[in-house]
Amino acid sequence: KKTLLPLLREETSSFIFPCKLALQRPELRHMVPELLRCIPLLLFLLFVCGLDHFIFSILSIIQHHSFIEYSYQTSHHLSVNVMGTSLMAELLRGTIGALNASFATEVETSNLACLPQPSGMTRQQYLNTCLPLGVLALLCLAQVYPFRLRRAIAAFYFPKREKTRVLFLYNKLLRQRKNFLHLQRGRVARQARQPPGPGTLLLRWCRQRWPWLRRCLRRSCTLCGTPETPWHQPCPNPDCYALYCESCW
Repeated sequence: KKTLLPLLREETSSFIFPCKLALQRPELRHMVPELLRCIPLLLFLLFVCGLDHFIFSILSIIQHHSFIEYSYQTSHHLSVNVMGTSLMAELLRGTIGALNASFATEVETSNLACLPQPSGMTRQQYLNTCLPLGVLALLCLAQVYPFRLRRAIAAFYFPKREKTRVLFLYNKLLRQRKNFLHLQRGRVARQARQPPGPGTLLLRWCRQRWPWLRRCLRRSCTLCGTPETPWHQPCPNPDCYALYCESCW
């Protein structure tokens, strides 16, 4: 309706415009808490990945610096020589000579079987671990667009209810704008009764003394705070230095 349009700056920020791709303030109120719920999962995931890498590093150090190899070599040689040509000598050579033995032993062993054999996670495994959390965060950001269709779907199935809601919103905005103007008039009156500070007086003097500085020392709207443009309206009272944008004026 013409009595409501154009919307004020404070009113625009409280509405959701479905055709805008950017996220709007009412949507951020619901999206930010859901994103904050992902932070504990992210911290837990970082802790688990960091702990995995820490344990892998320790086991890898143990594997490379605790390897011990043993080598054992021994030899044994026994030889009994019986001298002589007598019968007793022949008998002793036949019996004791069987004790002659010679053997060598060589043993090599290590503690490789007792050492840990760690295997670190690859980048692909880390990516697959973090991918569900990333998808969850993207869904929190993208859910605002399907939610914009809720009002259109409800209006299609319940047109009378939609008309009631529109009338309620229209009257609500009228009441809010009336109260807003009343509150803003009081705020501007209180601000006008306060003496200007030294910084404000210096800016006014500079703007009056050097008009070319007005492009750099731009003022703002007294109500909404938008920067000065050629369409801003100054207060007609010469003793008042208030400036208003087109919608607030």
